[in-house]
Amino acid sequence: MTHGRDAEFTDFVAEHGRALLRTAVLVTGDRHLGEDLLQTALAKAYGSWPKVERAEHPAAYVRRMMINTHLSWLRRLTSTERAVETLPDVGGGDHQTAYAESDEMRRALLRLSPRVRTAVVLRYFDDLSEIETAQLMGCSRSTVNNHVAKGLAALRGLLAPLGGDDLAHSSGRHA
Repeated sequence: MTHGRDAEFTDFVAEHGRALLRTAVLVTGDRHLGEDLLQTALAKAYGSWPKVERAEHPAAYVRRMMINTHLSWLRRLTSTERAVETLPDVGGGDHQTAYAESDEMRRALLRLSPRVRTAVVLRYFDDLSEIETAQLMGCSRSTVNNHVAKGLAALRGLLAPLGGDDLAHSSGRHA
């Protein structure tokens, strides 16, 4: 019985893990935190796999678990830890890390507040509707619209000096 569950869960992770990881990394703004977030959500999903598997959209169910976990982490961390722009101990020689750190969109996303960043990532990177995003974030549709509007305006300001006019024409997305 456990072997069948393991195989089904392994198939699920193989099929959806990459997209869930992308969402986690974009929402957290950090590759390692994103991996931790996904691992935590997948551990919870595995623990209640029969319920997750019966869901109409298991990937959406796990994404919701991931967003809830992320928001829980934010509430807990806002009173205990402070994010810093750069770390004092800078390593060298890792070209992938250097490339990732030079990614302007990622940097711009990191400048958004966590909830605004979450709304933008879910709407534009995961291509969810306003309603789906509101359900995942546990807020109203108008709150999602406000977060997205603020986020896009901020991204336009952050990316425009770099020649990024693409966002100026992409704000017309409708649910």
